[in-house]
Amino acid sequence: MFDLKSYLKIHRQRVNASLHSYLGTGDSDVSRVTQAMSYSVMAGGKRLRPILCIAGAQAVEGDQEAVTALACALEMIHTYSLIHDDLPAMDDDEKRRGKATCHVRFDEATALLAGDALLTLAFKILATTASQFPAAEHLNWLNVIAKIASASGFRGMIEGQMRDMASEGKIISIEDLEILHGLKTGKLIEASVVSGATIAGATEIQLQALSAYAVHIGLAFQVADDILNVTGDPERLGKNTGTDQARGKNTYPSLIGLEPAQRLADRLVDKALNALDDFDKKADPLRAIARYIVERNR
Repeated sequence: MFDLKSYLKIHRQRVNASLHSYLGTGDSDVSRVTQAMSYSVMAGGKRLRPILCIAGAQAVEGDQEAVTALACALEMIHTYSLIHDDLPAMDDDEKRRGKATCHVRFDEATALLAGDALLTLAFKILATTASQFPAAEHLNWLNVIAKIASASGFRGMIEGQMRDMASEGKIISIEDLEILHGLKTGKLIEASVVSGATIAGATEIQLQALSAYAVHIGLAFQVADDILNVTGDPERLGKNTGTDQARGKNTYPSLIGLEPAQRLADRLVDKALNALDDFDKKADPLRAIARYIVERNR
């Protein structure tokens, strides 16, 4: 039986070691912005996106070592989005991953610049890594870089955040909520899975199946997050609960109720697993992660 706990531990350690090599320790002998970058990236977290990237490569029998840099870049982009999301101009959160948010630990200007620096460093890593591969593989890397840029940009994560802020205090349809979360959360999750597989040499048919898997788990992840914001333990989550309701945010529990939201998450996981029907046991990490997404308590 596949041991997800050990798999996550091994690959979190692997990703953390690589992130540390890119960012250093954040000690006093480096600049303030570098300290803020390291503080936020190394504060913990599930490392879901980089691990999905690695698992996507593994599902198509790719070299996992080749995707480590890609995985780290994805985590940097994700962390940049969290730093900005926590700012007073947006969600004004004071706690993230059990620690003070970046702007609380440092200041707003430093947090803003740390987020910007992580985003630009991520694309430097992607470009530098791509240049180390043979010319025949450059097109794959260019496609990956474009996909990640699109997923994190104004037609992806940023548009989702904009819609999230604009809809506070209003009631939107369940269809609009699905679009919002598909942009804000789902696009980067999809890019993580598909990018890892692309670099590993996946076929177009495999990429289509992995994309379908990722779209379903991306939405399931957000539904589960909405549920945890109502029912979760703040100590386990590392952040406050009840904040969605306090801010007047649209969530699946608020629009359809807690139990229907849980059933929706389960159906989405079933659809994700169905998308992997033609993959062998090498996709077991992806299957286990799909289940973990709706069963987690943090």
